[in-house]
Amino acid sequence: MATKRPQSVQALERALREKTREVDVLHRISESISATLDLEVVLRHIVEMVVEVTRADACLLYLLSESREELILRASKNPHPKLIGRITIGLGEGITGWVARERTRVVIPSNANDDPRFKFFHNLPEDRYQAFVSVPILTKKEVVGVINVQHKRPKRYQPDELALLTTIANQVGGAIENARLYAEMSRKALQVDTLSQVSETVASNRLIEDVLQLIVTMTAQMMNSKICSIMLLEPASGELRIMATQSLSEQYRRKPSLKLGQSISGRAVQERRSIIVPDVTKERDYMYPEMARREGLCSLLSVPMLIRDRAVGVINSYTSVPHAFTSEEIKVLQAIANQAAIAIENTKLVEKSFEMQEALEVRKLVERAKGSLMQAKGISEEEAFRLMQRQSMDTRKSMREIAEAVILAIGIERHAGSRDFNRP
Repeated sequence: MATKRPQSVQALERALREKTREVDVLHRISESISATLDLEVVLRHIVEMVVEVTRADACLLYLLSESREELILRASKNPHPKLIGRITIGLGEGITGWVARERTRVVIPSNANDDPRFKFFHNLPEDRYQAFVSVPILTKKEVVGVINVQHKRPKRYQPDELALLTTIANQVGGAIENARLYAEMSRKALQVDTLSQVSETVASNRLIEDVLQLIVTMTAQMMNSKICSIMLLEPASGELRIMATQSLSEQYRRKPSLKLGQSISGRAVQERRSIIVPDVTKERDYMYPEMARREGLCSLLSVPMLIRDRAVGVINSYTSVPHAFTSEEIKVLQAIANQAAIAIENTKLVEKSFEMQEALEVRKLVERAKGSLMQAKGISEEEAFRLMQRQSMDTRKSMREIAEAVILAIGIERHAGSRDFNRP
């Protein structure tokens, strides 16, 4: 009995130190999630602290998509910056999807990849880890994500470790929801601001090329686009040509024109409807998959620019990672596309009005020049017109230039004759 007492004290001291460390971790998590509403920062802090408290070799955090149909990898440690946002798991798929669907924890002390629910991604080194804990993240009794903790070697997880992980998952669920709501509010504010700026740009006196360039720049920022472009339809040739893009890629800028119905943009214009492609590198109808791979393009939203029922072009928004475009994003981009179409239509009307005014001025000059020739040469109206027309063809000058020259020459002759007549 005399030898057991010191061991019990030591065990109690170790347990106390462990509990103190856990309380400290929970306190730090509380401080971290209350210090910022930036979702990416919150997620990064969470995985770092989970790794610290569990002494794990890796931690991966998945969040449920807006459609609530799949989980998307949003944060990890070790970091996988090129895979964040690109790895998705359907509900019920793999251990992670199973945990989200069943809303219950999975603990595997060794040979995790032997579990029949395990799904290999091949590009994740964590696939080769031995021990695995997957915990659902809940808020208001609804799953919003899953935290996976992994160890390279077999590990028998203690009940207090699992309880702490569950506590952390419950604690961060509310923080993630708050950060999501804040991100949603910020996105809506940006959409309203962008629509307002687009309206001001369309109503400005800028050149149409400048208007379209500003629209793609503002739209790319709002949609978080890798590439945003406007292609206009040339009625004579029936081809779509890139008129504006914020991309610096020469390869994309030099992309050949498209016929109506060709590729995704051509179909959006021909069918006068928005088209979404989850991954252009895998889409059979997309004509430039190699270019898309080189440029790092993934999802595409292609929206026609409509004037009433007539399509005058298309706006394309590409993302660099898989993205499920929401109905709200489609509506906002359609509103911008229609504003751009109005800007183009206004420019055409102004150009047409200017051409009509110019034609009227030329006609007045020609009539005046004909009258001067008829009076000076004693010829008919038809002969005067033919004389001017022949001169225009021979000298390759416009009828306006010929008429102005005739009026000037006859005016000089009359002025000189008048001076001779008055000379004593």
